[in-house]
Amino acid sequence: MVNAVLAQDELLCLSISCTTRPPRPGEIHGREYYFVSLEEFERMRAEDQLLEWACVHGNFYGTPRAHVTEAVQQGRDVILEIDWQGARQIRQHYPQALGIFILPPSLQELEHRLTRRGQDSAEVIGRRMQAATNELQHAVEFEYVIINQDFSKATQELSEVIRACRLRYASQAARHATLFSQLGIPLVRP
Repeated sequence: MVNAVLAQDELLCLSISCTTRPPRPGEIHGREYYFVSLEEFERMRAEDQLLEWACVHGNFYGTPRAHVTEAVQQGRDVILEIDWQGARQIRQHYPQALGIFILPPSLQELEHRLTRRGQDSAEVIGRRMQAATNELQHAVEFEYVIINQDFSKATQELSEVIRACRLRYASQAARHATLFSQLGIPLVRP
């Protein structure tokens, strides 16, 4: 879904996370993830190079700070594909960040999709399914929830949420500061 929305919207960019897990078949360092050693991950964390990080399914994942900061300063919207733990941390740095939780249509369908993609062992899929019930309980912490029953519909809904978010007062004021000033409209709401 994220790749489909990125292909349609030049104002969006994707933050590539780093992880300590090994690459799955077909994954390339720097495209899906930055694959790093545990020692490298710990160094990045100690040097405050990560906006967020979490241990998920026995591996560490984190969002490198530099890329996100640069993209935001350029006025771009950044998509982070992260779990609920990371989203909590991101809200501390970026309270205006928009949270979108993607739900499967059922736990059975989630397991079927994980199995069908053929990238994880049965043991990994089992761990993911055990964790899914707890993870899904965190959907309440997000502003939007999209149920990925139909890929095209879910992709359209994701795109609509992103476009609507751009029309929020703070977003418009940041993107059109000169116009707001010319019209005598404050850049920050009282």
